[in-house]
Amino acid sequence: MSVAEPRRIVLFRHAKADWPQVTDHERPLADRGRKDAAVAGRKLADTGTPFDLALCSTATRTRETWKLAVQELPQRPKTVYEERIYEASPGQLIALLNETPDDTRNVVLIGHNPGVQALTDILTGDSESDTRTKLTNRGFPAAAFAVLTFEGPWKALEPGTATLLDYWAPTE
Repeated sequence: MSVAEPRRIVLFRHAKADWPQVTDHERPLADRGRKDAAVAGRKLADTGTPFDLALCSTATRTRETWKLAVQELPQRPKTVYEERIYEASPGQLIALLNETPDDTRNVVLIGHNPGVQALTDILTGDSESDTRTKLTNRGFPAAAFAVLTFEGPWKALEPGTATLLDYWAPTE
């Protein structure tokens, strides 16, 4: 693959989590979260993006979200459970994405807010579109995802280099 071909990044926030007496890292999905994760998976499939790689936080709620969502995809990508995603800043998430091998075209990152929303905003800069307006008005609720595109090698991904293509969030 040529590094000049457009790449896609899907930034996917974990689905609604429950609040049992466990550490934050070990919080499982709530009933609604399990339902929304499967719906989000179907919506991810609808984007037509063939994912080469999934980078998923090691937190229980993100692993459960991905396990339910990936079942809805026509093809299961290689999945890497990455502890650096948990509580990561946008800069840390960019550094992680910069490590992606250049033969990888499309990546889905399953993470947490505020990092996922901030990363979407930072990578896409001040772009204006109906999709951006929808994202701004809706925020980044649980199980939401944004689809971004950019050109060049993964090492060149930095603030303002991506374009927001699509955004989806479950209805409350």
